[in-house]
Amino acid sequence: MSSQESAKPSSAAGGTGDATPPPPPPPSGEVAPSGTGQTEPAGAAPSTTHTDDPGKDPLRGSRTSGAYAAVVAVVVLLALLVVFIVQNTTSVPVAFLGWDVSMPLAAALLAATALGMAIVVAVGSLRILQLRRRVRKERKIAQRSR
Repeated sequence: MSSQESAKPSSAAGGTGDATPPPPPPPSGEVAPSGTGQTEPAGAAPSTTHTDDPGKDPLRGSRTSGAYAAVVAVVVLLALLVVFIVQNTTSVPVAFLGWDVSMPLAAALLAATALGMAIVVAVGSLRILQLRRRVRKERKIAQRSR
């Protein structure tokens, strides 16, 4: 056994073999807050910019910030959609249930996507209605048994 192998922590001692050394102690006059790798001057008040309580976090999300994020996402998606349409203007033949038409590739793909989304929404809505009926029925049964 070489000297390098003996210097590695063994897995029996709880180490993984890739253990990192503990951070150095803070310079004198500073105290490291628990759980962070940063130091604060001794006697300083703890930082209040982040708390674990979302009700007291001054930077928490709001309806306005959520709406702003949604608007930004929609604008980005619309910009990508415009690029897609501009790049796919080649006319292609489309045949569906005896209906033959020639349309731009982008329009055909977007129409197929929209039809697929409509089918998913319809099936999902039916499932939600089914679950609501089941819950309503179980609630009535539970109220009768009281």
